[in-house]
Amino acid sequence: MLNDFSVISHVAAALTFGLLAILVATRYVRRDVDRSLFLAAVVTTLWASVLVLQSLFGQPGFFTRYLLELLRYASWILLLFAMLRNSFQQSRLTGQLKQILGVATVVLLFLLVGFGLLEFVFDLSILNGKTRLLGQIALSLLGLSLVEQIWRNSPAFGRSSIKYLCIGTATLFAFDFFMYADALLFGQVSDSFWNARGFVNALLVPLFAINVINTRKQPVDFHLSRSAVFHAGTLIFAGGYLLCLAIGGYYVRVLGGDWGDALQVLFFTISLAFLATLVLSRRIRAKLMVLISQNFFDYKYDYREEWLKMTRELADLSNEPPFPERVTRILAGLVESNAGALWLKGDQDSYFLMTSVNIRAPRFTIIDADADLVRFFKHREWVVNLDDYRADPLAYDLLEIPDAIARMPDAWLVIPLYLGNELYGIAMVGRPYARVELNWENFDLIKVVARQTCNLLAQADAQHQLSRAMQFEAVSKASAFMIHDLKTVIAQLSLLVKNAPKHRHNTAFIDDMIDTTEHAVRKMTNLVDHMRRPAHDASADLRELDLTGVVYSLIDHYSHQQPSPKLEGHPPQALIMADEEQLRSVLGHLIQNAQEATPAHGEITLSLKLSRGNVVLFIHDSGCGMTEEFINYQLFKPFESTKGLTGMGIGAFQAREYVRKLGGSIDVTSEPGVGSCFSVRIPLAASSSLAETGANEPERVETKPLPPRQSAN
Repeated sequence: MLNDFSVISHVAAALTFGLLAILVATRYVRRDVDRSLFLAAVVTTLWASVLVLQSLFGQPGFFTRYLLELLRYASWILLLFAMLRNSFQQSRLTGQLKQILGVATVVLLFLLVGFGLLEFVFDLSILNGKTRLLGQIALSLLGLSLVEQIWRNSPAFGRSSIKYLCIGTATLFAFDFFMYADALLFGQVSDSFWNARGFVNALLVPLFAINVINTRKQPVDFHLSRSAVFHAGTLIFAGGYLLCLAIGGYYVRVLGGDWGDALQVLFFTISLAFLATLVLSRRIRAKLMVLISQNFFDYKYDYREEWLKMTRELADLSNEPPFPERVTRILAGLVESNAGALWLKGDQDSYFLMTSVNIRAPRFTIIDADADLVRFFKHREWVVNLDDYRADPLAYDLLEIPDAIARMPDAWLVIPLYLGNELYGIAMVGRPYARVELNWENFDLIKVVARQTCNLLAQADAQHQLSRAMQFEAVSKASAFMIHDLKTVIAQLSLLVKNAPKHRHNTAFIDDMIDTTEHAVRKMTNLVDHMRRPAHDASADLRELDLTGVVYSLIDHYSHQQPSPKLEGHPPQALIMADEEQLRSVLGHLIQNAQEATPAHGEITLSLKLSRGNVVLFIHDSGCGMTEEFINYQLFKPFESTKGLTGMGIGAFQAREYVRKLGGSIDVTSEPGVGSCFSVRIPLAASSSLAETGANEPERVETKPLPPRQSAN
């Protein structure tokens, strides 16, 4: 009678959980909680059915029933972990407790299943009845702990959607806890508990069904990546393979006789090597990914993963591997291939082979601009499948494939790369590892990725062209600076040639001509040296000199042109570190600019002031002046000049840059119609201590004067 009651009880459990599994399966399940509930319902149905068979026919054996008991616990605990993950996401807790419970559950199940397998395979007796009862009690307590964590960490507004699941699972684990605790106390499982267990499980099914019905209007948040399915499938396959390996090794040892141990070692070695080959095979991986995409997902691609992977590849700014090669690999990887080639548009509108990956390029690789394929792509954004083309050329309007592509072995797909509406490049993808059935999804993703990568290819090409243009610009700027310096020398030599017929017998003129020629030779020599040694350290040419003496010399030199500059007061000695030739050039340029901006009846005054370790030279004129906008945006900008075609716009820029190299600065104040004032600040040399203490006028420092300007008379 009790046996019949147990059969009816577990039949009721099997039927009700089978119906629950059907109800969940017909719900287009996509959430992790619903999938876990479906798995738990299926395993519980199988568990109850096996108990019915054992009660009626005495089969299957204890190990099968014990393994299903553990799987039943594992499936319900998996459901609780799915619920717990949602609870921690909503409450934003750390999840450390979740990790502890997860590790404890996995370790406990692993130990119980592992010892059970060892007992079954090797006919050993490792666990006694009390130990198994303690394991069942521990699993029940873990289940109750998980239910408590789920309820406590769920927000109040979210508990209504999980309360039936929590009540059902808590009742299930609580009943088992009391049943096994009673068995541990009295040494055997109570018949009353055992016979009522099936009915108790069956009565909990309405609670789970109500939860399924109530969640019909709730948003679906399930997402399982292809990578997760692949790795989980690989893990399951490896586990099954190792289990079969253990069983096979046992029988090899038993049947091998004296050679049993050696054959067992050989069997294990070969089997493990074969497993490693399977796991590391890229071809098998590709076939598995295609199989998973076709049979387990609505879409072929995990678009989030594909986009992130492409972004990581394209965000690498290094040139290893080159950018065209990376683009080719990205396009090939979309269809599980590792071979391809890329052509980009050149200067003559033809398409030149930029790279080929894992494929041998033919002798002639150029695709002409008037090729039939190019004209075809200019009118249609199609991906040409060469297998379909060979089978039915009429589908592609008898398109002629260029030899650069047709002669490549294993050529498969030809992909156009568009920049806007212009055909910028052509990509070819080789045959994949596994057979890939192409449809609209493949073609759409290929076209989107092709356009995105084409934009980046065009940007890289534009950056390369800009870099070359900047190099040419640098050469042009260097030439302009040289021309500016040479123009000054030419002006001096031209004046000598012009006055030579009149003053060839004048001894003073001959001496002046020699000095001017010597200065021109020295300046051009310095210019040539600078061109030969562009990276030469300018600080090596600095020496201590008196700025006051340099100013006196410049005033004497430019006094031949009206208005002549004048020095105010008697400034003290001001020792600075500078190159004499360059300092004369930049200061002379500022004085000359002041003369050109000031009428002949105007005034140009210079003054020197010492202040806090610096000497400041003021150059003030009463000329036309400058606007504030011109000072801010044009005065010190190279190649901006107010002198029309006769000026280079370099002198002021050179002056400021050289003074900055000395550690100083140039400031300008000006007002249109009133005049301008340039203040040149230069740090004093370390030995210039007298200037800081306000000493009297120092002894003049002899400096080599610039040659005087020749008179036109």
